[in-house]
Amino acid sequence: MAKSSSPVSGVAERYAQSLYELSHDDGSVEATEAELRQFRTLIEENADFRRLVESPAFTSEDQLRAVGAIVEAVKPSMLVGNFLKVVASNRRLFALPQIVSAFIELARAARGEVEAKVVSAHALTSEQREELSKALAAYSGKTITMQDSVDPAILGGLVVRIGSRQIDTSLRTKLNSLKLALKEVG
Repeated sequence: MAKSSSPVSGVAERYAQSLYELSHDDGSVEATEAELRQFRTLIEENADFRRLVESPAFTSEDQLRAVGAIVEAVKPSMLVGNFLKVVASNRRLFALPQIVSAFIELARAARGEVEAKVVSAHALTSEQREELSKALAAYSGKTITMQDSVDPAILGGLVVRIGSRQIDTSLRTKLNSLKLALKEVG
């Protein structure tokens, strides 16, 4: 996992590592990952919960009380429920989205997976996705989890990001390169 100088990422990585070790010892890494994804979705889709997570105006008691009510309603595993309560009581709820992302990255790395973010000008067919996934797996030597999106502005081709590596075969980039070359000549 790439290290960042952000204080939030350091906090998130430490909490994620602790939760990963606990869930690994329990044999519940996949279940924990699924529950954390649900909480990330809750943050993204529920403005009230997002405000609770992001706002420094709430005291740790307020956050703990609210998280306790959410845990009671959602009924996650004891490990995830207790973890969320610890995060809230330590006033680290602001780091929850990064903790979830760091945990998912740890779980993927342990499974030998890597995420590839693919941007294409048009939606990929399932056949194209499968072929691209195989090619990227051969390139990286790992199992690929693809996250694809469409950006018509790239005109054609693909932009693929795997970790810190980026492969840009977009028509937009090729046209910009040609434009620069022509300026240098003329």
